[in-house]
Amino acid sequence: MSDAVILMAYGSPSRPEDVRPYLEDVRGGRPVSDEAVEELAERYRRIGGRSPLDDVTEAQRAALEQELSVPVFVGMKHWRPRIAEAVEAALAGGATRIIGLVLAPHYSGLSVGEYRERLEAALAERAELVLVESWHDHPGFLDAVADRVRGTDAWVVFTAHSLPERILAAGDPYKEQLLDTSQLVAERAGLEHCSFAFQSASATREPWLGPDVLDELGRLHEAGVRKVLVAPIGFVSDHLEILWDLDVEARKRAAELGLELERTASLNDDPAFVSALADLVEERLAVSGTQRA
Repeated sequence: MSDAVILMAYGSPSRPEDVRPYLEDVRGGRPVSDEAVEELAERYRRIGGRSPLDDVTEAQRAALEQELSVPVFVGMKHWRPRIAEAVEAALAGGATRIIGLVLAPHYSGLSVGEYRERLEAALAERAELVLVESWHDHPGFLDAVADRVRGTDAWVVFTAHSLPERILAAGDPYKEQLLDTSQLVAERAGLEHCSFAFQSASATREPWLGPDVLDELGRLHEAGVRKVLVAPIGFVSDHLEILWDLDVEARKRAAELGLELERTASLNDDPAFVSALADLVEERLAVSGTQRA
């Protein structure tokens, strides 16, 4: 049995000219307006020209490969290298078992479920597939987040990407897992004052999960809170939803309210986090019934 890991992330445009095809990919091939392209391009310009996601994911890949001593390949859901490209590279290297790991701790059929579909389609039963679907309560992950909020005297607001409300009617565990993570981290860190809010909802005609973090900042201000620490537990890497939605938009809202706002550092390739990812892979392989070759 020869193993390889496919480390999966959302993806982001590498160059300004990639913004339109990237946005079209996110929207399932549907055409996008010039206004939507320019709005997204401006956000990338404001955070330095491009997202650091590619560089961060490569650093995570290299560190995880060293930790596990097996080949690790990056596959992006909406940009290059594609998940299918990562699968072909792993198979070309002789892999007979693929371990899929999405860089998102919380399961939703709209997120992790779609990664599974793409991975299965690309693999086409040419090798055994072992997928790590949810790790929202993994001790290594919880400890890494708790270390970033422990000892603060600020009100901690845990955040994650919002999804359409319709997932709740389908019994999707996403929101429940997020609240579970928040509680477990708070217990580990000994927090007395914390809450949870969503961020980064898309502008569509259907309702999305709330409360939104900008509204939560307003609520905290009205309650007399003066200092807030945002901990984006739904994200593990620096990218647009961190550097724009929190570092620009949330900071702007906090300044308008007279709130002092800080954000926890992203996990990125922190050795403790990489070790947790390695544990996830090893534990999933143990459950599958055979040890890594």
